[in-house]
Amino acid sequence: MGFQDLGLGPEVLKAVSDAGYTQPTPIQEQAVPYVLMGRDVLGTAQTGTGKTASFTLPMIDILAAGKAKARMPRSLILEPTRELADQVSKNFETYGKYHKLSMALLIGGVSFGDQERKLDRGVDVLIATPGRLLDHFERGKVMLSGVKILVIDEADRMMDMGFIPDVERIVGLLPPIRQTLFFSATMSPDMRRLADKFLSNPREVAVAPPASPAALVQQFLVSVTRDNKRDVLRQLIRSENVKNALIFCNRKRDVDILAKSLLKHGLDAAALHGDMAQSSRMETLARFKAGELALLVCSDVAARGLDIQGLSHVFNFDVPMHAEDYVHRIGRTGRAGLTGRSLTLATREDSKYLSAIVKLIGKDIPPMAVDGLVVETVETADAAAPSERPRQHGQSKRRSRGGKGGRQQSEQRREPQHAPQPIASAPAEVPPPPPSEKKRRERPRHRDDLGPNVVGLGDHMPAFLTRPVRPFKE
Repeated sequence: MGFQDLGLGPEVLKAVSDAGYTQPTPIQEQAVPYVLMGRDVLGTAQTGTGKTASFTLPMIDILAAGKAKARMPRSLILEPTRELADQVSKNFETYGKYHKLSMALLIGGVSFGDQERKLDRGVDVLIATPGRLLDHFERGKVMLSGVKILVIDEADRMMDMGFIPDVERIVGLLPPIRQTLFFSATMSPDMRRLADKFLSNPREVAVAPPASPAALVQQFLVSVTRDNKRDVLRQLIRSENVKNALIFCNRKRDVDILAKSLLKHGLDAAALHGDMAQSSRMETLARFKAGELALLVCSDVAARGLDIQGLSHVFNFDVPMHAEDYVHRIGRTGRAGLTGRSLTLATREDSKYLSAIVKLIGKDIPPMAVDGLVVETVETADAAAPSERPRQHGQSKRRSRGGKGGRQQSEQRREPQHAPQPIASAPAEVPPPPPSEKKRRERPRHRDDLGPNVVGLGDHMPAFLTRPVRPFKE
């Protein structure tokens, strides 16, 4: 089947041909005809399957007839991140170049004034993140009563980022009679309940099992220690013949630290995360796509939907805490029929997260040995070594410093400054323990080493409790 068999107009077909595409992907084959019919669509497809084009192509054909009014967009596409919204706008520019459709992009980090001027002229396609769209609505700069087509893209990511309340509010502002297209990489029970609220008798299309990695991605697991983790990464970058690569970290602060470390060792790298200014994020991403940067150290802001042509490698410097994020991360490579490689660096502490990933993808990740570096084997989640166990509750760093002086000072702090004076009716005072017993009473390093003669708060009776009680006189 070719694009000409999907029912698209000649202008769209010409734009698709100019882009170099001849065969639609499975999600496009199934979804495009239903969108052209005006049906609601519930689409489930893994990342990298051409999901964006499955709704942009038919929308261009549908919107070709009609004219937009000021501040009243004819269609609305909701995206969870600025990068995804910007990428969808580029899809409309590519496939809609033979149409005269107007478009506006509402994302954070950009001047309100420029966006308001586009809305005042009227737009056929409005692409927005939920927060910025609501900001414009509350300012009275956009009205949503004229929206005929609603697209909720990457809905599972919307839920992960906590945008669902904003999405529900936006949907409540739209006309009840509309066409809704709901796309998600995964379809959990919560996601299906959400889709049932927004869609009316939808046609379901699914082209791959939910949360399955791309078949053309070669996956490898590299066991490391905390001390040699960066050394292993640098050696892998030099030995893997990396053309370009995304390097994922779990925390934003680690993204900056790792990017600076790679630059210090002569590697061409830059950072990308959500705390950066929007202009810096877009500039860095544009340089990476243009081939001016070889390595992009990023947070999960780049794990969803970004289409980077010919990406050769994905490195998981940190094992993702959510198994689904692993699928989305490695899905940045192995796209459009090309092969890619994914390498995950894991320590013993990551065994719990690895177990969840293996359970999700349904197979083990094959290990890869690194020459010349000492590594440790990553064990199962329940087989952590005693030395790697987290510190027990209540065991502070000060206690583990050791030293005779430190233990004596700690012991002195526990003893009362003024011992209670004995009275006639008080029980006999306990004699001081011999030196051998005193050592047993000193605070141990580990909770498991507590001896039987532990002195607690209940072992010292306050003096006022032993005083005789005076009889009550009426």
